[in-house]
Amino acid sequence: MNLLISLTALGVVAMFGGILKFRSMVMPLSVLGLIGASLLGVYAWNTNQSFLNDMMRMDNYAIAFSIVCMAGALLTILFFHFFHSENETHYAEAVALMLFAVAGCVVMVSFTNLLMLFLGIEILSLSLYVLAGLRKKDLLSNESSLKYFLMGAFSTGFLLFGIALLYGATGSFATTQIAYQLGIAGMNGMAAMGLLLLMIGLLFKVAAVPFQFWTPDVYQGAPTIVTAFMATVGKVAAFAAFLRLFQLCFAPSKEGYQLVIGTVAAITMLAGNIMAIYQSSTKRMLAYSSIAHAGYMLIAVMTLNASSNGSILFYSVAYTLASISSFLIVMIVQQNRNNDTADDFNGLGKTNPWIAFTLAVSMLSLSGIPATAGFFGKFYVFSSAVSDGFIWIVAVAVISSFISIYYYFRPVIAAYSKQTHDPVMTMPPGTQALLILLSLLTILLGILPGFIAGMI
Repeated sequence: MNLLISLTALGVVAMFGGILKFRSMVMPLSVLGLIGASLLGVYAWNTNQSFLNDMMRMDNYAIAFSIVCMAGALLTILFFHFFHSENETHYAEAVALMLFAVAGCVVMVSFTNLLMLFLGIEILSLSLYVLAGLRKKDLLSNESSLKYFLMGAFSTGFLLFGIALLYGATGSFATTQIAYQLGIAGMNGMAAMGLLLLMIGLLFKVAAVPFQFWTPDVYQGAPTIVTAFMATVGKVAAFAAFLRLFQLCFAPSKEGYQLVIGTVAAITMLAGNIMAIYQSSTKRMLAYSSIAHAGYMLIAVMTLNASSNGSILFYSVAYTLASISSFLIVMIVQQNRNNDTADDFNGLGKTNPWIAFTLAVSMLSLSGIPATAGFFGKFYVFSSAVSDGFIWIVAVAVISSFISIYYYFRPVIAAYSKQTHDPVMTMPPGTQALLILLSLLTILLGILPGFIAGMI
């Protein structure tokens, strides 16, 4: 609870930073506050505390995913500080919205009551709707915000109907009571329909096929730093909530829906990777890539076994590191070369070797090449499926991973094998150091993965 209170208070302080004109203090206060909140989470490790009449529980699962979300937000806020212009009028408000979004993430990953799940999703979603339209004079940003809002409202309807039907079938919003009642009475028609509608609502949130159609336009139209935040922090929280819901409520009935989730995962992986091949914009390519990664992460939700928690946690960390790096490099290229096609990465290995190095590491990790965190992220998820006998979904996932190599390597090949007459790219001070740090962390987790994978 201290973690949630501190994040909310931090968001209020950042918001008043814009009103009272002390913007220069917003970034240091936010970074220190997020570090402090993460330390509060570490301090609460193994305590398994319940709050709000047992509507939330800060167990190790909730703490671990909260820290991942806070780390992603910290990196995003740092990069936003480096790249925002001095005349940007809503800098403090944007940081405040990111902090409120992280507070929503904490609620999502720690719920033990469906009302808190819904509340957490709405706190996160409302913040993201506004962030997507941060550039009020940019028509693409406005379009992104409107599309995201409309699709989000649509998915919220499914969530609410699903929660209402589950309440009608079990007489409670508490996950323990829902699991107990379903264990006694079994999965009747009303409960099954509630489960289906909840699943549809959550598949919208994680951008899985066939509910992914909003993702490319929203990700491309939003400011790149906001896209990085949505694609990492938002997706990680949504998957953590997805997995927690099914573990707490529907684990005994998993045979009834595993084939459905597995089929959605397979189609999502293939569709995301195949569509990414045809994108000329690297930012839009990464949007389709995020759809494919939703498919990989759905495998952990499908198996729902003892290793699901650790595998999806490690995958989330690896994906967050690589995605934030990738979107940051796209932002640097956009600012220096006014576009983000593969040709705009030409000669990067000679003009900006450290940017090219980070690009290579992040793309290798996203494609799952050994010696990167992304390899072990996929390895743990695939191993979890194999241990339960789901060989077919692993075969689809491996084929999809091979397809992804084609488009992930496209900007890397351009950076190292093609020439350019463009000048050396410039970037704000501190950016290169953070890029190198993210690359080293990605490589380190690709060599020593056991620490994170065994946490929960």
